[in-house]
Amino acid sequence: MIDLSQVTTERLNKMLTAGHEVENCQRVLSKVGENIVADVLRGCGTFYQMNHYPDGDVYDHETHGQYYYHAHRDGEHGHFHLFLRPKGMPSGIKPAAVEDFEEPKAKNDALSHLIAISMDEFGHPKALFTTNRWVTAEYWYECEDVIRMLDHFEIDHASPSWPANRWMGAMVQLFYPQICDLLRLRDHVVADWKEQNPKENVFECRDLDVTSELEGHISLQITAIEQELEARKTEK
Repeated sequence: MIDLSQVTTERLNKMLTAGHEVENCQRVLSKVGENIVADVLRGCGTFYQMNHYPDGDVYDHETHGQYYYHAHRDGEHGHFHLFLRPKGMPSGIKPAAVEDFEEPKAKNDALSHLIAISMDEFGHPKALFTTNRWVTAEYWYECEDVIRMLDHFEIDHASPSWPANRWMGAMVQLFYPQICDLLRLRDHVVADWKEQNPKENVFECRDLDVTSELEGHISLQITAIEQELEARKTEK
């Protein structure tokens, strides 16, 4: 578990609210025998590895948040990839000036991958991870810029699933400190790889796919937040 003593009280309260939202989204689905993954996949037909679900991804044309589900890793059912496109980003953020940078065909094409959420066979989250650029065909943004994007990710419509869409945004907030750490570690891993392999384009290296990962347990996270907030009340 991350040291929550370094997290502001304002952020902890935001995380706790998000945790209750995550639990509530899962609760309403469980009442009808569903879960987050099943609700996203409903009506999609046969599930094939590597295909994006739902077809065409989930995209909010107002917030410019985006996500999809697919599978190709051992030890999980599949995972969600969460993105933000430039029109939804805070002002002043631009893709990193990496050596092979190419201008996007359209401004809103330069999407950033925020985080991936690994899911088990029961439709419950089990881990969070970041990836190298080639994995999702994203544009590369420095970790601190991606961190600035996290509070802007939201899917504010009901297709393909209102609970699943709400759950995505709430998960980003619930695990905000861990995601920040994963993004910073991502950049360290990429920098180290580049230093050790100077002749390779690290962002296209197929030997480097997952750049950071940690387990993510909703109940443990919520309990830790509650305990930290209670401790702060006692200290007063």
